[in-house]
Amino acid sequence: MGNHHPYRNTRMIAEWESCGSVLLALPEAHTDWNYILPEAREQYRLLIEALTTHGVNCLVLTSNEIRASLLLDNCDPKRLTLVEMMYNDTWTRDYGPISVERGERLRALDFGFNGWGLKFAADRDNLVNLHLDERWFFEKSVYRNERDFILEGGSIETDGDGTFLTTTRCLTSPNRNGGKTKAEVGAILEQRLGAEHILWLDYGALAGDDTDSHIDTLCRMAPGNTIIFTGCRDMDNPHFEELLKMRAQLEMFRTKEGMPYNLVELPLPDTLVDENGDPMPATYANYLVTPECIFMPVYGQPQNDTLACHTVRIAFPDHEVVPVDCRTLIRQHGSLHCSTMQLPEDLLNSDVFPE
Repeated sequence: MGNHHPYRNTRMIAEWESCGSVLLALPEAHTDWNYILPEAREQYRLLIEALTTHGVNCLVLTSNEIRASLLLDNCDPKRLTLVEMMYNDTWTRDYGPISVERGERLRALDFGFNGWGLKFAADRDNLVNLHLDERWFFEKSVYRNERDFILEGGSIETDGDGTFLTTTRCLTSPNRNGGKTKAEVGAILEQRLGAEHILWLDYGALAGDDTDSHIDTLCRMAPGNTIIFTGCRDMDNPHFEELLKMRAQLEMFRTKEGMPYNLVELPLPDTLVDENGDPMPATYANYLVTPECIFMPVYGQPQNDTLACHTVRIAFPDHEVVPVDCRTLIRQHGSLHCSTMQLPEDLLNSDVFPE
């Protein structure tokens, strides 16, 4: 635990509560997108256009500001800030800052990132938040170095009220924090993020997933003690048994007050395969929710896509659902939520997106 003392009045902010801007990183020649770079850039242009059109400010990392501004010339310039910076890859969900309130103050927590348990190079990704702070993008004194603990944004979900949802496979994996136990990890989440009630999922995995079962591929928390989860009704699907066990465990989970959760089931997309015929981990659970909109990954499967978009409305009836075709994004085994990190209002310096 080092010198960390329990933080009083710490609360991790639920994703749907506040979104001043979203952090993204453009595909560049030095990233794993190199082999399909034009399609990857077009994919990100579509995503950023969807965000900016629906009133979301985008803080976009790039290695070449001039080229990026040409690519994004259709986007509202008032909603776009380009940052020249080096990074390994584009999955900002997992190396971007995790936002909490401590007392009355916002904090941008910079946890360690090691390429999902030493699977990929992450030396530059791991410095992105520090560089943003050094270049005055964050409000004064919100940045906090927490890099002695490895934690990816896609591996935790919260309702903003002290309940956390995560997976045992990811958070206790030996290549992240030396295989800490659930109790040890739980104590750290309590101290640093204000976790009071942790729901540990022991089942759930998608073929082709590099993250050791990130929660944002499987289940998401929603207001009103609701959990939205990926289901599978096809007994012949290789995911059937694992997702059935996950569903059974979700049915056993209880709120802090001892009540069962409202469970909302998303369909599983039809199997998508990569160039080698290997399955890709397409999931509708990988959406981004802001106070007004849900940006929903879709995969060119009209029946499933439509059902998924209607399904999230059950939990977010007042939100606009904005479908974004993510068939290129999934080719690097991530989707829409993985490639975005919401930054709450007042986290960034007010000069970054002046009113």
